[in-house]
Amino acid sequence: MLRRQARERRDYLHRRALQLRDASIAEKRALLKKSLATGKGLSKDVAEDKQLRKDYKYDESLEAAQESLDDEYAALSGLIDPRPLVTTSRSPSTRLGTFSKEIRLMLPTSIRLNRGGLILPNLVHSAKAAQLSDIILLHEHRGTPTAMTISHLPHGPTASFSLHNVMLRADIAQADKASKVSEAYPHLIFEGFTTKLGKRLVQILKHLWPPRDGPHRVGNRVITFKNNDDTIEVRHHVFVQTSYREIELAEVGPRFSMRPFEIRTGSIEKDSGGEKEWALTQYTRTGRKKSYL
Repeated sequence: MLRRQARERRDYLHRRALQLRDASIAEKRALLKKSLATGKGLSKDVAEDKQLRKDYKYDESLEAAQESLDDEYAALSGLIDPRPLVTTSRSPSTRLGTFSKEIRLMLPTSIRLNRGGLILPNLVHSAKAAQLSDIILLHEHRGTPTAMTISHLPHGPTASFSLHNVMLRADIAQADKASKVSEAYPHLIFEGFTTKLGKRLVQILKHLWPPRDGPHRVGNRVITFKNNDDTIEVRHHVFVQTSYREIELAEVGPRFSMRPFEIRTGSIEKDSGGEKEWALTQYTRTGRKKSYL
């Protein structure tokens, strides 16, 4: 069983590396074609690629590669509801435990696990054996939630976010704390994700929720992800139609901000063999006017 899983993981990572290489070549080919048509200059890495220019006359008849780089989700997307596992770092504080419960309520098909002293490799092995789709691992610093790691099983990808301005239901004055939180399948709103990195994060986030494709899944919940200068603002509301043309929103929480700082191709295990797709380094933000999402 372990040998088969290791072989499947190697095959997936090899296929993923080939897709990334082909996509990079197709992107350079499109830039070269556009430059020849418009007369505009090229970036240094494309202009100095001699092999690209040498092969261009043979590649003119080829269409741009349209293969999805998110084939991790292609097999079961829309066919089987996801089953994420929400857990925390070991020995969590009361506030982190409450935050994990509220994250579990945001995900209607998820389960929550009190981690206790369970180490990460055993946690991942148990999640794979139970055929769970994702692991959401919450971290803290001195009682304040500070990070979230989302890892798709069995082979990845794994996205890491820092958390800021976390407000629980008890911290939101407008929240109706007496009533139960609806667990209907929510509407998802993603706004401001225009780049390839932003669309990649949308793919990772939206597959934590089941699709709304049937009349029995109609609910009154909406979860919003708003990109604001590479910071993702997350809000959770319920809505009620008060008249023919009017709808009232009520925030139920939690409310927090997310900033991505790393995406890896493998799973959350350290020996998964995945490579870094993207990382926020100390020099990434030197261009103040550039937006990465």
